Amino acid sequence: MPPAKRAVVLLSGGLDSYTAAAVARSQGYELFALTVRYGQIHAQELDAARRVAAALGVERHQELSIDLAAFGGSALTGAGPVPKDRPLDEEGIPPTYVPARNTVLLSLALAWAEVLGAGDLVIGINALDYSGYPDCRPEYVAAFERLAMLATRAGVEGGRFRIHAPLLDMTKADIVRRGHALGLDYGLTRSCYDPTPAGAPCRRCDSCRLRARGFAEAGLVDPLDIR
Repeated sequence: MPPAKRAVVLLSGGLDSYTAAAVARSQGYELFALTVRYGQIHAQELDAARRVAAALGVERHQELSIDLAAFGGSALTGAGPVPKDRPLDEEGIPPTYVPARNTVLLSLALAWAEVLGAGDLVIGINALDYSGYPDCRPEYVAAFERLAMLATRAGVEGGRFRIHAPLLDMTKADIVRRGHALGLDYGLTRSCYDPTPAGAPCRRCDSCRLRARGFAEAGLVDPLDIR
């Protein structure tokens, strides 16, 4: 019989997914990490995901490739420039939205979880300090849970799936504080949507600016700023 507390965690190599995975680990889950190369231009996060997986001591780290860039439709997959210096509270869905990305990623995680006999999936989405993405909302998480029960043999045969989004209602500062309390090394992570060829953060995209604001409001220093 598989362990009772296996969880599949979507691990991007960013601050949020690292923190969400660490929260799950602190709750006693055995972690199976899934990282997806979906055609993102900020591919340095893949190396960060490997570092983070090692730091978390995951049971297994699976990497998959699926080319969402072939569809276009997002600045994160090369369809237009990454916006810089825009107001962080600007309404509307920005060009960095990747069509159906979280649905694709959670579907892959669900498939692996069913094979593992795991009923728990972990994702580091956030509904407060985020960029207006529709697949980062509480109603989305609830809807995917219902889908998981309907779309799988495990669900039809009486199993259950739960989507854990422990950061959903937290500010970026709250997330940074939680990770700091868990002893996480955020120097392992990468957040920038449009890094330089040398891998340095641009410090002007939404992700860089949200990260900077989170550390500032938490009263902590981002280790990437002292390297």
